[in-house]
Amino acid sequence: MAMRQTPLTCSGHTRPVVDLAFSGITPYGYFLISACKDGKPMLRQGDTGDWIGTFLGHKGAVWGATLNKEATKAATAAADFTAKVWDAVTGDELLSLAHKHIVKSVNFTQDSGYLLTGGQDKILRIYDLCKPDADPQEISGHTSAIKKALWCNEDKQILSAADDKTVRLWDRASMEVVKTLQFDTSVSSMEYIPDGEILIITYGKTVAFYNALGLDLIKTVDAPAPINSASLHPDKDFFVAGGDDFKLYKYDYNTKEELESYKGHFGPVHCVRFSPDGELYASGSEDGTLRLWQTAVGKTYGLWKCVLPEELVSENSDTLYGSTPEIKA
Repeated sequence: MAMRQTPLTCSGHTRPVVDLAFSGITPYGYFLISACKDGKPMLRQGDTGDWIGTFLGHKGAVWGATLNKEATKAATAAADFTAKVWDAVTGDELLSLAHKHIVKSVNFTQDSGYLLTGGQDKILRIYDLCKPDADPQEISGHTSAIKKALWCNEDKQILSAADDKTVRLWDRASMEVVKTLQFDTSVSSMEYIPDGEILIITYGKTVAFYNALGLDLIKTVDAPAPINSASLHPDKDFFVAGGDDFKLYKYDYNTKEELESYKGHFGPVHCVRFSPDGELYASGSEDGTLRLWQTAVGKTYGLWKCVLPEELVSENSDTLYGSTPEIKA
């Protein structure tokens, strides 16, 4: 029998979910943070979607959210002209970094010592979190709003994508551009994979893979609909993408073949990411929910229970996870 994908639905947000990020694997498992236009980023247990807490303090839509590898710190980028750094264990606000316009993107260095931000004022900023009162380093060059800014190459370089239809690679030490990619349309998302230095860029209906060190193109894959986000599995054997047609697509990375597609959301998919162990991927949507999807459908993992054939005929079969279309987390 064909296995049906049973996503876990994480409710709680009241507006579109526009960004999400996983922590690394910690002694307590791994964690998931979501950015939402309701201004209330949420922290969840990554494998079950169980709500842990909400970071309260922003006075506008939150456009970007991230966790450090250890899940001890969170950072958020918001429409209230601030980026905030939080204690992800207690939920306390540690720092509020004032900007001149809407902040769209936040990213920690590997040691959590510095925070990179970008947004509507077109400037990349590097904050030394040990010296919060010091002025940030500023990198100019983009001519439109910055959508995403990421550390790469062991924090020696920076990747940025902006509405000027470019992706730029910067040298952190000299703060100069190393290379610029020009696109015909605005880039909708970027994901950086340190292991193998791979950069995934989405624009229009295209998912493109680049070598992050030199921005050399590896391959492109065209999807049936405009794509807002894509994520490569940690083993690099397949990737997932989501976009305007409410669907999630899974592709073979090597052959580019579409393996499956699922419609679970009731609005465009804004963000999709694999968990650090690759067992699931999370999607955030215009419909205000996060959904967790199994990479290998039917495996017992997190809240998913494997349904064996003999269990299907047992009297409690209607209470088994496998027979319900949705699991609320």
